[in-house]
Amino acid sequence: MKRSAYSLILMDDVVAAVDRLAAQQGTSRSNLINQILAEHVCCTTPEQQMRQVFTCLTQAMNSAFRVQEQGSDAMLSILGSVQYKYRPTIRYSVELHRELHSEKVGLLKISCRTQSRTLLEAIQQFFLFWVQLEQEYEPEGACALGLYQIEPNRLTRVLLRHGITSNEVLGTATGKYIQMFHTVLQSYFQGLQQGLPAAVLQHALERQYAALHEQLVSQL
Repeated sequence: MKRSAYSLILMDDVVAAVDRLAAQQGTSRSNLINQILAEHVCCTTPEQQMRQVFTCLTQAMNSAFRVQEQGSDAMLSILGSVQYKYRPTIRYSVELHRELHSEKVGLLKISCRTQSRTLLEAIQQFFLFWVQLEQEYEPEGACALGLYQIEPNRLTRVLLRHGITSNEVLGTATGKYIQMFHTVLQSYFQGLQQGLPAAVLQHALERQYAALHEQLVSQL
């Protein structure tokens, strides 16, 4: 939505109350006034649309995950641990764009904070393997469009609408995608601990991915 500057004459006490509430919510005076007016005239703001996405995303997660509020309408972090040495925590950070009606709606950043070189290398190998799976099973997805980026200890993926028109369904789909990734990642670490040969482990993971991917597509 386009924004413009307007001059308003307001009571000092009203502005002071707005500033206090804005500080509590971690937002600006202009943004809070915009939200209050939008609600009063039944106009949906980008912030409200993002909250719709995050509400449904959060509801789609199961008890194995912990949601972290970021103090921003545009960001949400979800934490999930894996059964591996030191029980590393995987962070899934979702960052939404204000213009949610476009095809590219935001970013999903997946990372693991650890000092273990062995774990870092294992995570990096899984990221590469995951991208290969996405290329095969999502020929028109983010990976095929070059919208993935692998950095040391981080995988970043552009979130696409892929024909989804509802913000609620978009949130649910994002949550289920995170769960799918985490499930396959957990199986990967279990296979490493069991000492499975690389070819055997990759075949098992691909079969699991294919089943979960088909299930995800059928639910949308």
